[in-house]
Amino acid sequence: MVKDIAGKIHLTDGNLPPSMSGSCGACLNGMLYIFGGYHDKGYSNQLYFLDLHSRSGKLTWNHIKSYKGQPPTPRDKLSCWMYKNRLIFFGGYGCRKHSELRDSFDVHDASWEEQLFWGWNNDVHVFDTDTWTWMQPFVKNIPPQPRAAHSCALLGNRGYVFGGRVLQTRVNDLHFINLDTWTWSGEIHVNGEKPRCRSWHSLTPVGDEQLFLFGGLSEESEPLSDGWSYSVAHNTWKQIRHLPKDKPRLWHTACPGKEYEILVFGGSKDDLLSHDTGHCNELLIFQAQPYSLLRWTEFCVGGPSDRERRRSVE
Repeated sequence: MVKDIAGKIHLTDGNLPPSMSGSCGACLNGMLYIFGGYHDKGYSNQLYFLDLHSRSGKLTWNHIKSYKGQPPTPRDKLSCWMYKNRLIFFGGYGCRKHSELRDSFDVHDASWEEQLFWGWNNDVHVFDTDTWTWMQPFVKNIPPQPRAAHSCALLGNRGYVFGGRVLQTRVNDLHFINLDTWTWSGEIHVNGEKPRCRSWHSLTPVGDEQLFLFGGLSEESEPLSDGWSYSVAHNTWKQIRHLPKDKPRLWHTACPGKEYEILVFGGSKDDLLSHDTGHCNELLIFQAQPYSLLRWTEFCVGGPSDRERRRSVE
């Protein structure tokens, strides 16, 4: 856990997105994209971006309105892969009109008077950031069940999906889609033990053939603090035994660091349905593989104060 983080608050202007939860964010080529989410007027299918490397130094939000093609239906709790200058979205929970109902949608609730239906999705939508064009590819093979609050990660041209909320339960299945051929793998039957069923967790790539799974909310609505490593080469999950038991997280964010580190920030340590939800602002750092000799040398040169600021969970 890092106690003291050198950070800076940046003020933004422009067409700011409304205050939302369950949005999907992605950084691609220096741009931060925000899609979907839930706000006080319902579900969103709007796309915004923020240029993080603006020459003027000003951070200005832009609302993408002049796109081509058809965007996804409004939804939240979806996932995204970034591949070949494209944002590729999968799943999520949201609403559809009666005319928009498809096999890729499991109905949860309905308003027959308004002809609106709420439920889970398993469709794939692509946004080309070069041409500002939406498209929905024709996918092959058996896709994952419609779901939300799942996790995703990219290894090569494979977009992996793990777990999430499916109807009234949570699952622990693993799938991938080939992002060149749009072919689903079907459920991957792994060797040996595997993580518990969960939603609101994170899945992060480590190197070229490893995934790191952390936290989430169990079937029993228990906040989780366990970590697992998936090896593509061996098709096995391995639980990481030395993680602290007192740092459960769900609905957090995670990203890879410089040398096989996983940085986890924010989220909640309690069941989201609890009135006493404990939101977190700690940064957790997990080391998935040993540091290089050069990195250890940098720590030594930095001195004790730098090492103290960087308290990682190893």
